[in-house]
Amino acid sequence: MPRGGAGKRYPEGFKRSAVEMALQKEQNISQIARDLDIHPKTLYGWVHRYRKEHHLIATDKKEDNLQAELKCLRKENVRLTMKRDILKKATAYFAKETL
Repeated sequence: MPRGGAGKRYPEGFKRSAVEMALQKEQNISQIARDLDIHPKTLYGWVHRYRKEHHLIATDKKEDNLQAELKCLRKENVRLTMKRDILKKATAYFAKETL
């Protein structure tokens, strides 16, 4: 269990090294935090602040999954729009023939 107490301060060099380890993605952030004997939320905060300050896009799995889902939904939207348009034209065509 991490020993860090409320309000514990860490040297900037330690923070920077921890963030670099987290960004390399060889291990998950929780494991890195355990290895460094700090609370995972502390490390998540440092990583979030680093990404914000350096204008980096989060590349975690959740973000990647959301991007993949968005891409699939956009493709499906195009496909369904085309299908709807074809059905509209077919309906109009057959409506004219029955009159």
